[in-house]
Amino acid sequence: MAYTIDRIFSSADFDEVVERTRTALGDQGFGVLTEIDVKATMKKKIDEDMDNYLILGACNPKLAWGAIGVEPKVGSMLPCNVIVRSIGNGDVEVSAVDPQASMQGIDNQQLGEIAGQVKGMLKTVVGNI
Repeated sequence: MAYTIDRIFSSADFDEVVERTRTALGDQGFGVLTEIDVKATMKKKIDEDMDNYLILGACNPKLAWGAIGVEPKVGSMLPCNVIVRSIGNGDVEVSAVDPQASMQGIDNQQLGEIAGQVKGMLKTVVGNI
C-alpha cells in the first residue's frame, strides 16, 4: 500500500513549488506548524551534502481537534507531513502523507473516517499545486 500522495513537477523551481505548496495547504485550511530543512540539517550535523529536501508539518486545527477527541494518543502521529524535494534533472516532487495508511494500526472507526477526510483534502492540495 502506498503511504504518500505524490506529484512530480518537471523542470520546476524548488522555491516556487514550496510556495505553491504552502498556498494549496492554506486553501484547504492547513497551516504549517513546523518546517525542517533537511538539506541544511544534514550539512550542519554530519557535513553531508544532499539535494533540496524540505518537510512541512501541516495541520488543519479542526480536524486535528476531532482526531485527538476520538483518539487522544494520535498526537504522536501529527502533524501531517508534506515533503518537497529535488529529485534530479530539475524536477521537484511533492509527497504528502496518506493519513489512512499511516493510521492503519489504530483500531478506531471514527479516527479512520477523519483520516479519510484528511486524505481527500491532501489529495486536493497536491492536485492544486
